[in-house]
Amino acid sequence: MVAATTQPGGFSPGVAARLLLSTGRRAFVKAVNDINPESPRIHRAEAKVAALLPPSTPAPRLLGCIESAVWVVLLLEDIEGSVPAQPWRPAELSRVLDAMAGLAEALTPSPIDAMPAAQRFRHLGRGWRLLAEAADSGRDTLEGLHPWARARLAELVAVEEAWPRAGAGATLAHGDIRADNILLTPDRVVFVDWPWACLAARWFDLVAMLPSVAMQGGPLPEDVLATHALGQGADPDAVTSVVAALAGMFTYLARQPDPPGLPTLRAFQAAQASVALGWLKVRTKLP
Repeated sequence: MVAATTQPGGFSPGVAARLLLSTGRRAFVKAVNDINPESPRIHRAEAKVAALLPPSTPAPRLLGCIESAVWVVLLLEDIEGSVPAQPWRPAELSRVLDAMAGLAEALTPSPIDAMPAAQRFRHLGRGWRLLAEAADSGRDTLEGLHPWARARLAELVAVEEAWPRAGAGATLAHGDIRADNILLTPDRVVFVDWPWACLAARWFDLVAMLPSVAMQGGPLPEDVLATHALGQGADPDAVTSVVAALAGMFTYLARQPDPPGLPTLRAFQAAQASVALGWLKVRTKLP
């Protein structure tokens, strides 16, 4: 190895660096230990998915994976690109949204075995219920929870509970598309970090991404969904159930203690919760 350049950003408590090898070849390395107990499992899941994705998928190729008793190290194709500017620039967002339509088309039906989204995300679809249970038991006073949500917890629980069937589908979804998991090259949009890949509806990735887009200076979720190809024909009630599940998950997780090694994650989740809740109010039309 000749040089290593650390890459900032993201929510993984480990190493992320671009490498220049003595052969002149480049690669990207990411490695974690058990400072956060979930991180090694997540990296293993990413290695498994990356090894199986078809070569045509706009994602980095897996070059190798090394595991020890403590560390999981992934070596991936290095992509000469940059993350989208923040706040979002309309032209870059348009490129990404177009690429997401193409990604869903290419990955339907899923080219690999993957678990359904309802199994992949253990907090999705349970956030409002967990908050209601915590309030009933006295473990959470719900102080600071938006009054609209607090007054309608039972209704929101009912809406989110429909999400497993509402979000089901045969598409291989990335599961975690947001600005820091995207690289823009002169001629491609590349989606990186695939540990959360799952089977879902064609529009799942779009709906799950849109709260972060609005949070980072982009347009409102409903405005994007209404004009995007993946939103056309999507069952409105199904979308609302997924939005309720997202809003509940982000709201619940944002109220939890910081995970080990991830001091900025809860603030990021809280910001997405705020946008998702506003979107949910629009879609449910509850007073």
